[in-house]
Amino acid sequence: MIEARQPLVHATGSPLAIGACRAVTVTSVSEVGWWDTPRMMEEMKAGGGPAACQWSIRFDPENAAGSCSLIEVEGLDGTTRRILLDAGWNPEYMAERFRATGVDRLLVDGGIDFLYLSHEHLDHFWGIEAVLRLAPEIPILVPGTLREEGLAWLRGGAFPAAGIANRVPHRGPVVRMLPGGVHRLLEGVASVTFDLPILLDIRGEQSLYANVAEKGLVCITGCCHQGVLNLVDYAATHLESGARAYGLYGGLHIAPFAAMTEEQADTVRALGRYGFRKIAANHCTGAEAVALMRELGYPVVGGSGRGGSTGTAHLGNGDSVRF
Repeated sequence: MIEARQPLVHATGSPLAIGACRAVTVTSVSEVGWWDTPRMMEEMKAGGGPAACQWSIRFDPENAAGSCSLIEVEGLDGTTRRILLDAGWNPEYMAERFRATGVDRLLVDGGIDFLYLSHEHLDHFWGIEAVLRLAPEIPILVPGTLREEGLAWLRGGAFPAAGIANRVPHRGPVVRMLPGGVHRLLEGVASVTFDLPILLDIRGEQSLYANVAEKGLVCITGCCHQGVLNLVDYAATHLESGARAYGLYGGLHIAPFAAMTEEQADTVRALGRYGFRKIAANHCTGAEAVALMRELGYPVVGGSGRGGSTGTAHLGNGDSVRF
């Protein structure tokens, strides 16, 4: 069953209250999208370049890893709700990461409320089979901008041109989160779908906001193609708690493929105006961007460098941050 969910409508000048939670803990199941960037770029070029559709490009599965995080929301009443953010890329790699972080047991036992797909890119979505082997009926929340190929992928689609197939069809509900406003998901947790064209002929990305009582707002993103400043500014305008920036987690899409430009460096510098108390930037946040954050004295959360992640400057595979 596919349901299209309209966002809550907010009056201009009247920010929306989303409630509050006691704490949010995010575990990076995997933040490594792929192993070899030059190889990834060559395969993209061979398939038609950045404007070509990902569903017709053949990428080497041996170079694939994937982005996926476990979000645990502790309510004011002491209950814990769990969200799986994205599904990674290589199903076998993701199965290993699920075992290493205990996500496999949570999926089997029904301990995860839903899978939240930030966007359609292959390193966040093509590993869906690893999730569905363990929880084929898990509810999935997708951006309302998802292509028909993405919906077919959930149903067990195959794409010969790309050399991929999802062998475990999804049997649960799919909710298309339409753009245009704020969706309340849990007490203190909301989602916003940003409608914009992004790399590989994909459209739209949705991100999460959590209001932690007595602390402020935590912004959680998969790749932040909408821009991290837009992500934070949206909350300041549209959410009652948005003016109190507390935490930032996820991929910020700042120089993920090449050297950081001066414009991208300006974006990193502009983050300082929000006064974040914890920044756990990983995945597609380039190493140069993280280094500049540290140089500027931002409260960057480091990691262990284990599980395939390179270095300890950012939150890596198997590492957690509590907001």
